[in-house]
Amino acid sequence: MRLKHYGGISNILAENAIRPFAVGRKSWLLADTPAGADASAVHYGLIETAKLHGLEPYQYLNSIFKALPYAETVGDIEALLPWNFKAKEISH
Repeated sequence: MRLKHYGGISNILAENAIRPFAVGRKSWLLADTPAGADASAVHYGLIETAKLHGLEPYQYLNSIFKALPYAETVGDIEALLPWNFKAKEISH
């Protein structure tokens, strides 16, 4: 993306990064329970962290939800976190 230079520091990239959160915030106000709001926040955080690490969110979640039932150790679960995730190593 080419940005025009207006002679000052631009925060457009930061604004674009937080825009989905600002839009989602309106929806989260309608969560039925605190547990529902917590679940939404956890999923949102997981999705945004996956994006940050270059993962496509749907494929990432699909892979980890298939692999999670087979995780037997803390190490197995930690391998599914976005910063450790390597799809080729997951065989399930």
